[in-house]
Amino acid sequence: MSMQILTTKLYIPTTRPETVTRPNLMARINRGLHTRLTLISAPAGFGKTTLVSQWVDSCENAVAWLSLDENDNDPYRFLTYFVAALQTLAPEVGEELLRTLHAPQPPAIKSLLTSLINVITTIPDEFFLVLDDYHILDEQEIDSALVFLLDHLPPQMHLVMTTREDPQLPLARLRARGQLT
Repeated sequence: MSMQILTTKLYIPTTRPETVTRPNLMARINRGLHTRLTLISAPAGFGKTTLVSQWVDSCENAVAWLSLDENDNDPYRFLTYFVAALQTLAPEVGEELLRTLHAPQPPAIKSLLTSLINVITTIPDEFFLVLDDYHILDEQEIDSALVFLLDHLPPQMHLVMTTREDPQLPLARLRARGQLT
């Protein structure tokens, strides 16, 4: 089973010239880059995607982007796109994991997560992965996968998430450990 990737989901949205800059919010994002997760949560129309796009424009590190949609509620599809986003930074990473994801009988998601983390460790430089519109996903298995990922996140990776509502992640625990901005 092979899945075709819609590459435009991996594009970083461009900012328009007339967009209002928000230096205080950009500075807050930058101050939190030592954590594992930056969570930008606000109602529709508050400019979450625009803010992160502006921040990416000023970022000195590599950034991968994944714009989520309703179809990404399938954990295997989500992981496929997750790896595809990583491949925008390092095209050679994750090929074996993608073959495993698309096998006729793919293993359980939990067993794939260790492979995913091992793939991430092969990316040598510090980088950021943006998951845009995370509120669209409601699959508990994806939340569990992200918890596992955050618990074992390699030091060169930082996750940025935009959402209209707080995700079903252990935010209090992450905040108490200084792993959440």
